[in-house]
Amino acid sequence: MGSHEHKIAAPKSVTVGIITVSTTRSLETDESGHWIRAQATAEGHTVVLHRLVTDKETAIRKTVQTALRETAPQALILNGGTGISPTDVTIETLRPMFIKEMTAFGPLFALLSHRQIGSAAVLSRATAGVIERTVVICLPGSLNACRMAWQEMISSELSHMVHHVREG
Repeated sequence: MGSHEHKIAAPKSVTVGIITVSTTRSLETDESGHWIRAQATAEGHTVVLHRLVTDKETAIRKTVQTALRETAPQALILNGGTGISPTDVTIETLRPMFIKEMTAFGPLFALLSHRQIGSAAVLSRATAGVIERTVVICLPGSLNACRMAWQEMISSELSHMVHHVREG
């Protein structure tokens, strides 16, 4: 079955969890998380979770594990903590939990980012993978980065990703 057939077979709506990783934002000031939520909802997906967590490995891991156990989202989108500062630990926390990593996600994100922000794109470590039977996407906290990722990569492929993870 080709990509086109897989997309046709994919669910039209998936359940989505959103976790913002930040020590400087609150749920009220979480522009990126709210934007992702609005886009997911506008496209017919069901948002089952929207939380904020601090930039601490233990807190991120516990929040993700709790989200998977309590709300079982088909996709979990994290924003924040993907840069190169010492406090950016989203990738270090989640990568060991991946049973599969979507290795093309990061390079494609970097390419698209480079078109928008030039060489500063090298500072991002966006990635995606699978934890249990959930697609997990890790994005920068920047609203522009989240917009670009959603519009150029996630929107058209989210249901397709979930279909592959859940088949079999």
